[in-house]
Amino acid sequence: MQNKYDIRCLLFLLLLFCLSSFGCSKNPVSKMMETTAYCGCSRCCSWERGSWAYLKLDFWNRYVSAGKGKGRDYTGRTASGPYPEEPEEGFFSVDSIQRPWMIPIRLVFFPWYFLPDDGTIAADTKYYPFGTRMYIPGWGWGVVEDRGGAIKGPTRIDLYFDSHTDALQWGHRKLPVIIEKP
Repeated sequence: MQNKYDIRCLLFLLLLFCLSSFGCSKNPVSKMMETTAYCGCSRCCSWERGSWAYLKLDFWNRYVSAGKGKGRDYTGRTASGPYPEEPEEGFFSVDSIQRPWMIPIRLVFFPWYFLPDDGTIAADTKYYPFGTRMYIPGWGWGVVEDRGGAIKGPTRIDLYFDSHTDALQWGHRKLPVIIEKP
């Protein structure tokens, strides 16, 4: 009886060791990709204020101005549903090392920045399904949550920025991207 119990414990410990040392997830893949940038402005996302059906008097409403959905209401949401976001480094970042005097201020006034937050990436969902996580050097971690009209193929992605000037500064770059499949 004692011998069976010892064998079960030994097998359980061996299983735990295998799972902890080898892991269950796949190794990330690195790939050279062409990255471009976009923001939520009317030029980047093809929307306009007001409809000609109402002689543009409903200027508070936004409508899609190009593509398949031309004329429909523009919500600003991504293709998978959430609103797009730029990545946040979180409390433990390079900035915390460069400016340690900001740590108490961040803790008191900005506690929601404690954890990092992934940004929004637009990609071809035939190659990268929604939820695929990627690391782009100089931008940070992001998740595929959108698909762009001009983003076609396995080597093109579009990164979301909060402002149009930041998106223009990023421009068009070819970078090694680390891809974690869901």
